[in-house]
Amino acid sequence: MRRKIVLATLVCNLGCSLALLAPAYAEDASQFVMKTSDAESTGEFTVTLQGENLQDLYAYEAKFSFDASKLEVVKADTKIEGFSVSPIVKNNEVTFAHTKVGKVDGEKGNIDIGTITFKAKKVGTSQVTWTSMKIVDHNLKNQSIALTKSADFTKIFNDLNGHWAKSDIMLMVDKQIVEGMDDEHFAPDTNVTRAQFATLLAKALNLKDGAAVNPFTDVAAGSWYEDTVKKAYAAGLINGVADDTFAPEKNITREEMTAMLMRAKAQVTGTKVEEMTAGASIQFLDESLVSDWAKHVVELAVDAGYMNGRTEQEFAPQEHATRAESVVVLKRLLAGINVK
Repeated sequence: MRRKIVLATLVCNLGCSLALLAPAYAEDASQFVMKTSDAESTGEFTVTLQGENLQDLYAYEAKFSFDASKLEVVKADTKIEGFSVSPIVKNNEVTFAHTKVGKVDGEKGNIDIGTITFKAKKVGTSQVTWTSMKIVDHNLKNQSIALTKSADFTKIFNDLNGHWAKSDIMLMVDKQIVEGMDDEHFAPDTNVTRAQFATLLAKALNLKDGAAVNPFTDVAAGSWYEDTVKKAYAAGLINGVADDTFAPEKNITREEMTAMLMRAKAQVTGTKVEEMTAGASIQFLDESLVSDWAKHVVELAVDAGYMNGRTEQEFAPQEHATRAESVVVLKRLLAGINVK
């Protein structure tokens, strides 16, 4: 109980001194810097508040803005002697205050003022902005400083550390085009089905609902991919493996993915795939494995930089595409046709 009374008194006294004293006192030479821990992690991020060339820092109140739907405040700490008020979170703002106690001088020089630890609630990029700093010296003279120090944090999936496609995958996650298999895993090397890739394309191109028909007998009414297949078919993005068969649950091959990719480009640009030209023919050792119907789209996609080989020598047209590959080629397509 006594500690609660002391902390409550601290908040009141600090608030009164900051509110009532005239802000005539200025430490023009003092600077405030926000430094962060890793720019990305699978969970928590720490912000370190630093003061440079401080003259007499006896007490302070720091405010930060952040998206409370994406981040939560875990704790705040300082190595400066005295009393701290636990972080006060209201809406999308957190306030942290600290004061020294007794007749002592304030801090001087270059020091770490304190740290605040945030925990990411969901995968993706979030931003924290240091918006203001109110400081009081040992004579209770105060100064209010407006700040715009910002830092971005990215929570990544647990299985993307060190993965070759991590940056592209997280970019597409932030665009809300792709999602993980769950909150912690993306499963980048898992195969992609034909229905899943058609869904990615429809979402990326923001295909609209319409009175589209479903020509495929194996796309059941009420299935999770029924609407997507209808939209993708109406837009000319997909064909079936037969006139009335789409094979939605079949893992997509790399040449099938390439064909859908180029049809998506045709849908956006208004230029038919048959009318597109490539600067060079296929230059892979396994080009003979590319199906006749896919040779032109593979040439187009490789020439445009949308598709690479599995290796420098092999395109691997009949091998199944992975979730990572599907996201990367989709990102390249959107960049190539200037879709943000």
